[in-house]
Amino acid sequence: MSRATAVEAALRRLRALALSYPETREDFPWGEPVVKVRQRVFLFLGRSDGGLSLTVKLPGSATFALDLPFVEPTGYGLARSGWVTARFGRRARPPLQLLERWVEESYRAVAPKRLAAAQAEAVTAAASSARKRGSPCSTSSAGSRGARAAVRRRRREAVVSSASRAFSVSPRRA
Repeated sequence: MSRATAVEAALRRLRALALSYPETREDFPWGEPVVKVRQRVFLFLGRSDGGLSLTVKLPGSATFALDLPFVEPTGYGLARSGWVTARFGRRARPPLQLLERWVEESYRAVAPKRLAAAQAEAVTAAASSARKRGSPCSTSSAGSRGARAAVRRRRREAVVSSASRAFSVSPRRA
């Protein structure tokens, strides 16, 4: 796959992932695609100079994301709420697994609590059913690959969550 088509494939894959979550829809308020859950935006997708840009809300991992060379704080004051923007050139190979986790985190941050909980339950159910069928590492079907990905995603989120708690500063008590 050429690098130019890698950006196109990444754009299509991230859009499809975002639209697979409950009660999401695509909108074009500023001429660029955004994906909303109910009426709230959780993913901005953009094309600039043939490249890809996406903006997501990362309340748990924004600090870590900002250490990456392709990530910057989102403008218009959104960075204060954990919004970050990742930009990739026309010839870049975007790290899809990382971006997919960010889309999921952004959905959970913006979605109403019940929808976010329903999504978390679906991931847990997929992992549970994979364990019942045998090892979550078996490669027998596409369904088990999805369950394995869900298990890996939850493990990574647990690591990021524990790391963010370890590095957070607790308020001083007077």
